[in-house]
Amino acid sequence: MENVTTLCRAAVAICVLLTWNTVASAQSAPPDNPPSNAASSMSMDPPLPGDHWSYEVHDSITGALKSTITFTITDVTPAELAIRAEALGNPNYGYFVYDHFWNVIKTPVWKYSPNDGSGIKLPLNSGSTWKFQNDQVNVQHGASFRRSGTSKVVAQESVTTGAGTFDTFKIETSVNIRNVNDPTRTDSSTTTMWYAPSIDHWVKQTLESKSNGHVALSTSVELVDYGRR
Repeated sequence: MENVTTLCRAAVAICVLLTWNTVASAQSAPPDNPPSNAASSMSMDPPLPGDHWSYEVHDSITGALKSTITFTITDVTPAELAIRAEALGNPNYGYFVYDHFWNVIKTPVWKYSPNDGSGIKLPLNSGSTWKFQNDQVNVQHGASFRRSGTSKVVAQESVTTGAGTFDTFKIETSVNIRNVNDPTRTDSSTTTMWYAPSIDHWVKQTLESKSNGHVALSTSVELVDYGRR
């Protein structure tokens, strides 16, 4: 479970989503079959149970493939999306809760109030900017963080991954994180997300996290498969 949780944090959030814990948590093989593009003409809006997206997660510092992760919607309510995340070769699952704009509300380790701010804000247009603030609490041992950030749509780009070619909005997000119990410890992260409205998800993400000014994590995530049940 811990391995899936860590990888998914950067794949989401970043991405999706990577490490769901980013630097704050530190204070606390490719798919067998080639990707299918059968869903390339399929609209995946609104989201439905069974919708799924698979990503390859690479360490941008070493270039190593760290994992292949699949996110699958298991339940949809008017306010929330329940997601199961599984890493190739790992028998455990991670379960996550998002809102309908792909902001994270809860992971197996963290709870965000009202959400983590890593999602989108409609309507998306080049130049659109939004700010967010939230509280992040570790549900296992109670560590608490204050987070503030800014997202901006910097471009509209065509992006090609192993899953196909997509028209996307390129969104850059910067987050500052402060430890409530030790304000001298400051962390930050910068995420770039390429969100494709046609599949209601990101097709590529990069994440760089810093702890006290030093790079702690640099990860890239790319879509290799997706579909609807």
